[in-house]
Amino acid sequence: MDAGTRVAITGRDEKKLYKAAEMLHAVPIRADVTNEADIARTYREVFQAFADLDILVNNAGSGVFKKLVDMDRASFEAVFATNVTGAMLMAREAAKHFIQRNRGNIINICSTASLRGSANGTAYYASKFALRGMTECWRAELRQHNIRVFLVNPSEVLTSFAAAAGYTQKENPTKLRAEDIAFMVKAILEMDDRGFTPELTIFATNPKD
Repeated sequence: MDAGTRVAITGRDEKKLYKAAEMLHAVPIRADVTNEADIARTYREVFQAFADLDILVNNAGSGVFKKLVDMDRASFEAVFATNVTGAMLMAREAAKHFIQRNRGNIINICSTASLRGSANGTAYYASKFALRGMTECWRAELRQHNIRVFLVNPSEVLTSFAAAAGYTQKENPTKLRAEDIAFMVKAILEMDDRGFTPELTIFATNPKD
C-alpha cells in the first residue's frame, strides 16, 4: 500500500476479491460479513498474516431501492444484514482486540444517505441511519480505551454498487471515485492519536448526470 500499511480485504466474490488484492498488494480473505463463522475465520486469518491489528474499515454494503408499497421483507432484511449487522459483528471482534491493546481505529464507511431520507430509500437509507447511530454508540463506549471511531459519508461514488442495487449509474468524470474516499480515510488516520475527526462528509464538487 502507498502508506506502508499492510492490509487484508474481504469479499464474497472470489474473482473480484483476488483481483483487488493483487492490485492493492493485500491479503485476500473470502468471507461474508453476514456469516458469523466467516467473521471468526477472517480474524483468525488476519492474525495468522499479521502480528497485530490497528484499523478496521467497515466498507461492505448492499442496497435495494423500492417504493414502500413494493418493499418485501427479505430484501429489507438482506440490506440490514450486510450494512448493519455485518458492520456490528466485524466491529465487535475488532473491539475485543483493540480494548486489550488500549488503542485502535474503527472506520465505518457510511453515506450521505445517513443525513436525510429519500423516496424509494426505505431499506438502504434506514440502514445508513442505523450505521450512524451505532457509530455514535461505539464512539461513546470505546473512547475510554483510546479507540477512535470514525464515520465517513461519501456522496455518490462510481462503483459496482449501483448495478447490484438495480439502478443505472452514468459514468462521469465529475463524480467521486473510490480512490477519493481512500485518500480521505488515509488523511483522517494520519492525525496523531490524541485527536480524531469523528465524522467526515465528502461531496463531489459539481457532479453531472
